[in-house]
Amino acid sequence: MTAEEKNTLARFLDCTADYLKDGYLRSREAYAFSDDAPPNAVPLETSLPATSLPLAYQIDEFDENDESGEDDNTLDAAQPTADPLALSLPAASLSATSLPATSLPDLAALVGECRACALAATRKHAVPGEGIERPLVLVIGEGPGADEDATGRPFVGKAGQLLDKMLASIGLSRTENCYIANIVKCRPPGNRDPQPAEVAACIPFLHRQIQLLRPRAILCAGRVAAQTLLNTSRGITSLRGEFTVYNGGGSGAEGEKAIPVLCTYHPSALLRDESYKRPAWEDLKLLKSHLDEGRAE
Repeated sequence: MTAEEKNTLARFLDCTADYLKDGYLRSREAYAFSDDAPPNAVPLETSLPATSLPLAYQIDEFDENDESGEDDNTLDAAQPTADPLALSLPAASLSATSLPATSLPDLAALVGECRACALAATRKHAVPGEGIERPLVLVIGEGPGADEDATGRPFVGKAGQLLDKMLASIGLSRTENCYIANIVKCRPPGNRDPQPAEVAACIPFLHRQIQLLRPRAILCAGRVAAQTLLNTSRGITSLRGEFTVYNGGGSGAEGEKAIPVLCTYHPSALLRDESYKRPAWEDLKLLKSHLDEGRAE
């Protein structure tokens, strides 16, 4: 970690501490940090062939430049490196209610400064999210892919283009009535699944986004998003097709409870296997029906 990165993290922690104490930002002398010594080891991705890596590190050959998404052959498989129940636990030093962000731009700035996990060292851009401030629907994916990392925008690769078409089919759009975010805000190398420590460091940002956005419904795209948000080990095939309820991430903050959640297949899965398109369409119709009922009330 560089001295600048250390100073950024220290300022963020100082700001959080002041916010929790009395809300007043205190002036402090600059920290005398120094850069860490460069590591001598060769990075993992270049030092070992892909076949020798654990399953969670292996690169998906489908479209490594696309939005991160699970292989359709492992949609409901147990993941060897992650306890699904642990994925929803926020980092001990950070929670949604402790984040000093009262608006989406404030939160995006905090995401951009975050160095809480190893993904910050390999990212080009953090990807906070995109959309309107009071959306009908919050769409949550797994994490940024290469296109998203390059642009700082969520779901802009092939999977994102398909997602836009799926939303448009029921009258939804990221520019008019939706907000799109991810479980983690930085790209996992090779589009692998986010690791538990990475999710724990990043999930408070998502819970805070939900507090600020207060969507009428949440659409989870894919297994990782669904299992993480709902704190469950159930597979996506089991979770899709019915509404559950977002429990507020356990923080109990006002305005974040009792939000209906619908899970469906990740657009990447639809690109790999067209047999998922029919059930995904059924999910979208169910979401539209729910939204139409809300408008009629």
